[in-house]
Amino acid sequence: HETQGAFTGEPSATMIKDAGASFVLIGHSERRHVFNESNDFINKKIPRAIKENIQPILCIGELLGEREEGKTNDVLAKQLTEGLKDVSISDLKNIIVAYEPVWAIGTGKTATPEIAQEAHNFIRSYVRKNWGDAIADDLIIQYGGSVKPENAHELMKNEDIDGVLVGGASLKPDVFGNI
Repeated sequence: HETQGAFTGEPSATMIKDAGASFVLIGHSERRHVFNESNDFINKKIPRAIKENIQPILCIGELLGEREEGKTNDVLAKQLTEGLKDVSISDLKNIIVAYEPVWAIGTGKTATPEIAQEAHNFIRSYVRKNWGDAIADDLIIQYGGSVKPENAHELMKNEDIDGVLVGGASLKPDVFGNI
């Protein structure tokens, strides 16, 4: 989120833009859980990306234990509230949200289309309640988490799933092409 300074290993939004990127993942589970990025830190990156004309994809999702304890919606609400704190309505129009259940990333496990739709519907409803109909109706919500040719079509049939965020499968052109 900083424009300059001694932040070895951390690319700035300017560097990302100069490299030709037009989108940036913010809040991906690896950044949250491996590098301990907080919702507050994630929140600082969003306006910086927008200022640099890079469209942020805010990644949110729960750990397996949180899901098993019935806390999925609580986790998603907290990540949305704190991640989007003080983001203007006009800037919210430039954000994509990606629901990525952490328990389904790189594990081979995938949320069923019903589980994914339930989470996406919660996200859209939560955004509608907190930021209004216009933002909720226009918000792009993607699903990410072991997306592959075998499940992409079924996931995309759901009303609130607007796209997929493909991870590991994107490294295999023939597999990615089939998605």
